[in-house]
Amino acid sequence: MTAVTFFRARFRARRGGGRVRWVAVTLLALVILAAIFAPVLSPDDPARQTLDQLRPPSADHPLGTDALGRDVLSRMLYALRTDLLLMVFAAGLPMLAGTVIGALAGYHGGSLDAAVRWVADIFQALPVYVLLIAFVFVLGPGTPSLLVAFGTLGWIVYARLIRTEVRRVRERDYVSASYLLGLSHTTVLVRHVLPNSLRQSLVYLTTDMGLALQGIAVLSFFGLGVEAGTPELGAMVAEAQVLLRSHWWLAAFPGLMIIVIGSSVAALADRFNEDGEAG
Repeated sequence: MTAVTFFRARFRARRGGGRVRWVAVTLLALVILAAIFAPVLSPDDPARQTLDQLRPPSADHPLGTDALGRDVLSRMLYALRTDLLLMVFAAGLPMLAGTVIGALAGYHGGSLDAAVRWVADIFQALPVYVLLIAFVFVLGPGTPSLLVAFGTLGWIVYARLIRTEVRRVRERDYVSASYLLGLSHTTVLVRHVLPNSLRQSLVYLTTDMGLALQGIAVLSFFGLGVEAGTPELGAMVAEAQVLLRSHWWLAAFPGLMIIVIGSSVAALADRFNEDGEAG
């Protein structure tokens, strides 16, 4: 392969990847807008029960109705709000905790660093989804339990990433120069070390949001998700499983939405990861 052929193939691959990124961004933007404007777009109250039970998609109910006569489209729009908020917090809170712990461990070392590595090694050998289900089962279903479970298990990855980057960055010349200027360790860590150590964690955050969505859907499917009656995509699929053959739309539309959101987030994560490696 000549140099011209190599760079031409690389350009085409990047251009194709750019299209995938824009498709993912567009789909996520539409999903976010639908969640924001759910009260305006919903044809009915998502909690209102009627006698129009198990109706197929029609002009009055574009995505049909469920076993309680509730409009599926309305419940899906409000479910987007629930899932997107949970997805952001289930990934964001662990990142915040892991960043603080990992930065302190990587910068100061010592017993804290050893403890973080010990805990990380233990949890890395355990099945995450089994632990997640066990945590929520003990705490009980509900939004607070979900966030506690994701936060307890999710910070470890971020702590390891930040710790590694902080240990690398703290050896840079500009960090040593900061000490000569008389800056305190806290100032050096916050202003100079940590901002230059976040790149890998921000890339992983995108991946983690997709994993959080899957975890929330799995927990809701087993009845361990949000509070009963709250519109949520995984819960909608779980409620419809007994009617799957005769009333396919009840599970198909929420399931498709989970796939769309998860695939879009995964595509963005892949592109961010490739850009990070290229950079």
